[in-house]
Formats: sequence, C-alpha cells, structure tokens
Amino acid sequence: MGTVVDAPNAAYTTMDAVGRLKEKGVKVVFVLGGPGSGKGTQCANIVRVFGFTHLSAGDLLRAEIKSGSENGTMIQNMIKEGKIVPSEVTIKLLEKAMLENGNDKFLIDGFPRNEENRAAFENVTKIEPEFVLFFDCPEEEMERRLLGRNQGRDDDNIETIRKRFKVFLESSLPVVDYYNLKGKVRKVDAAKPIDDVFESVKVIFSNFSKKGA
Repeated sequence: MGTVVDAPNAAYTTMDAVGRLKEKGVKVVFVLGGPGSGKGTQCANIVRVFGFTHLSAGDLLRAEIKSGSENGTMIQNMIKEGKIVPSEVTIKLLEKAMLENGNDKFLIDGFPRNEENRAAFENVTKIEPEFVLFFDCPEEEMERRLLGRNQGRDDDNIETIRKRFKVFLESSLPVVDYYNLKGKVRKVDAAKPIDDVFESVKVIFSNFSKKGA
C-alpha cells in the first residue's frame, strides 16, 4: 500500500487495519526465547514445513529505516538517541506486513519484548496469539552458542551477551508468565540438538496443516 504508517490522514488507519485483519482471519504465534535459544533456525523450519510467514519486529524496523520514509527517519533518530521505539510504531509495521502478505498464518519473532508491548499489541490489533512458542534454554548453553558462532556480530561478546540475558529475564519472561496463566504457552527444551527441537515443535504445530498438504 506504501502509506506512511503514522501519517494522521493516511488511508491506512488502525480501525481499518483491525477490520481487515479480522476479515482475513489472521492467526498469530508469538516466538519467544533468550538470545542464542535457536528461534531463528526453528522459525525457518516452521515456515518451510507448515507454511507460516515469519515476521521479525527488528527486521521490520530496520527495513523501515532503510526505506528512507519519514517514519523510518523517526525510528532511526529514536534509536540513535537511545530511546525505545514506541510499541504502536512496531505494531503498525507488523499490521501492515500482515495485511500486505497473502498468508493468514504468522510467526512473530522478538515481539512482544515486554508486558507493555503485549498489552499494546492486543489493544491495537484486537488479536490474541494462538499460543506462545517458548524456547527454554539454560543461560550457559545460550552463552556457549553465541560465543561460538562466527557471524561477525559485534554484540556477541560476553558483557553484551549477559546484558541481553538480563533484559530478556526482566522484560520478556513476564510475557511468558502472563500467557502461561492463560494456558497459551508451548514450551520447548531448546538445549537439545536442532533436529530434536524441531521434532517437539512439529508436535506443537500438528493442528496446522503442512505446507502443500
């Protein structure tokens, strides 16, 4: 559609988006897990086997910045100033991505990062996730994986990794706890080998038809 997501007079409005998402019958699965828990690898497997579309909140924000739009410039300036991008900005990018994609099944990875994100997502989109796929992995194992991978990421040093763990524990675990109380958490032992983890994931997604089936 190409409209700037936060333009006050744009054709793209939150109410319009809510109605269209409902009409489309969108199904959402939140994917949560600490850094190094293997979320990205397993999301790729779920996309391949079960035909979901994988949406990464971080990737959407980076793409918006790269587009050079007014919205992207605002996001970039906030990040440069060390400010947290408001939940509604990220949510509108997620809404737009879901509406522009032909699919109706989405994995949302790396969001909600905290309780405020979660409440805002449900309030803005009127969507509750089908469930939360939680990759449970001991901190020592995640640390070992992150230090062992050679992706040239400058945030893969021990101090930064430990800060990321701390943020995950303080911010994201309350989201897992909230959905757990509602019976909506599907926990996977993410310390196992990749293929074993996906065997557990396949059982969780057994209610969704396989791609091409």
